[in-house]
Amino acid sequence: MKKIAVVAFGGNALLRSDQKGTIQDQERNAFETCEKLLVLINLGYDLVLTHGNGPQVGNILLANSAGNQVHGLPDMPLDVAVAYSQGFIGYVIEQQLRNVFNAHEIDKDIITIITQVMVNKDDPAFQNPTKPIGPFYSKEEAEKISLETGWKFKEDPRKRGWRKLVASPKPRSINNVKSIERLVRDGQIVIAAGGGGIPVYHAAEHHLKGIDAVIDKDLASALLASQIGAYKLFVLTDVPKVCLNYNTPQEKALDRMTMAEAQQYLDEGQFAEGSMGPKIRAAIRFVKSTGRDAIITETKRLGIDDGGTRITIV
Repeated sequence: MKKIAVVAFGGNALLRSDQKGTIQDQERNAFETCEKLLVLINLGYDLVLTHGNGPQVGNILLANSAGNQVHGLPDMPLDVAVAYSQGFIGYVIEQQLRNVFNAHEIDKDIITIITQVMVNKDDPAFQNPTKPIGPFYSKEEAEKISLETGWKFKEDPRKRGWRKLVASPKPRSINNVKSIERLVRDGQIVIAAGGGGIPVYHAAEHHLKGIDAVIDKDLASALLASQIGAYKLFVLTDVPKVCLNYNTPQEKALDRMTMAEAQQYLDEGQFAEGSMGPKIRAAIRFVKSTGRDAIITETKRLGIDDGGTRITIV
């Protein structure tokens, strides 16, 4: 049996909060991230890669808005912006991973699949936006933009600024999942469900339509990992381990949690929404549905025995 790992890149794997987001920045970041995947390949894993798009999709919307105001170009809905982000981020990851493979004489195809993900148009998330996208703003900037546009903003848990919030419905099923599984079991690298997938629903019987939302990429990654029979789920973030009492004098890093412990801490409010909360939910979802481990860590700790926080069934 193939040993498949789904590796969920955070949006900051390509674009970091202290960068302007030039293509050179994103290519360099992607190359550094992709180099770290070699340890998993050397451990015998076949890989499906997913990625976030929070910074990028927000920037796409800003560019679209500017084009509308200056040149009268038509506005594009959020689901189309997600599709834009899937295409260009997939291209960057695919190219930089190919550069890594060329340097190490690895011969594998790398295939990006533009992925639609089914959601429920009546999901309560549409009444309570929680997903942060785009750049960070000062409080004053956020308040000004909110008055002008009606957008909702929330302060980042790590006090880096304020970001726009959009709806984040739960992923229900992933289109083309059989093809994704077939490709990875054939030994290829697949990039799929980028940005959590393009959110779609049935507007009528047998008629798909996009909807304004950004699906959480970690929840979509957990669903994808479960559906293709992955052996392990890696959720990459920008901290080495999950912490209790994060960013306080009582902060405590966790090496391991059972699924029940993770749920207890989540219920206690230990993990912020728009930050660690969705990653914990994704890990719980994967462990519960498969009985296999999920690991939350930063990229440079991939494959290290004590790297990251391991979530287990018991």
